[in-house]
Amino acid sequence: MNNFEKFLIFCSGAYLPLVRRCPASTNRFIGIGATVLFTAVFAGLSVSYALSTIFSSLWAILVIALIWALMIFNLDRYIVSTLKKQDQFLPEFKQALPRLVLALLIALVIAKPLELRIFEKEINRELDEQRLATIEKSREKIAEGYPEINDLESKIEGLRAGIAAKEDFRNQKQKEYDQERFGVKTEGTTGLAGIGVNAEKKERQLDQAEQDYQYTQKLNEARIQDLEAEIRRINVLKEQEFQNQMVSLDAYDGLAARLQAFRDLTLKNTAIYWANWMIIFLFVMIEMAPILVKLMGSRGPYDQLLDFHESGINLAGEEQWYKKSGDSALRKEVFDDVYDKRKAHRVDFELGLLGEK
Repeated sequence: MNNFEKFLIFCSGAYLPLVRRCPASTNRFIGIGATVLFTAVFAGLSVSYALSTIFSSLWAILVIALIWALMIFNLDRYIVSTLKKQDQFLPEFKQALPRLVLALLIALVIAKPLELRIFEKEINRELDEQRLATIEKSREKIAEGYPEINDLESKIEGLRAGIAAKEDFRNQKQKEYDQERFGVKTEGTTGLAGIGVNAEKKERQLDQAEQDYQYTQKLNEARIQDLEAEIRRINVLKEQEFQNQMVSLDAYDGLAARLQAFRDLTLKNTAIYWANWMIIFLFVMIEMAPILVKLMGSRGPYDQLLDFHESGINLAGEEQWYKKSGDSALRKEVFDDVYDKRKAHRVDFELGLLGEK
């Protein structure tokens, strides 16, 4: 075996010295190790994209992605290495069930950032639509906070309506004066051409209407300018408040926002919905493949050698335990004999002292 094959066997969690004694099992462990290795690579790529939405430093992304990939690699290797073949499906399935659940959770975590990367263009378009809708709602909400603008605009419309009414009245008087001068017969004119008494009367009415119009126009225009200046001042405040909100809105491009946009996108687009589930299913199968291979495979020479190896270690440990226990019991026996003899000698000595007295 070359070094790369040895590395893949290490990735599979198998014990290399035992694999060397089972050449028929080598390819199986190489395949399992490659699956574990590629899962860790996918995990690193996945988290690197997720981190790119949070950090701007490339080195920080690479370091955290490497740590994450190594953690997933260690978990997968542990999951595969602790699953032992017993040639009994039910006990093996019970043993593999927690590992399958853990593999499912790992696959879901790995798949989600890669889904965001695959559907990045569609998610960006969805984010743009949501951003535009949010901007519109923000403007409406800010406008609700300044109801005085509507009052000012209503006053401006009223003032301009007053100017228009005076202008219409002046134009009507101009028309009546012209009809009187040129002899046009109407209900308000005599029908006689020339400047007569009625024409002079109409002229005075026209002059009065013109003065009213000029006065009203001057007065109302000044008031309109003041009101428009007030509206501009309020609009400046509105724009400042809107720009403050836009700062946070422009930053609405993080991981949580993309996850929410992708969820909304899958609910609206059936094709993306099923593509999303197919990608999740693919990563689940990749993550579970090493465990499923072990479950579906039969018990081989490697499994028997592993049992013999572990049993030998257990027996050696038990032998050492019995040996140490025997030595300890023997030492205890000797200690008890010495202690009893010393105790008896001490009693005899004390009795001798009492006899002398």
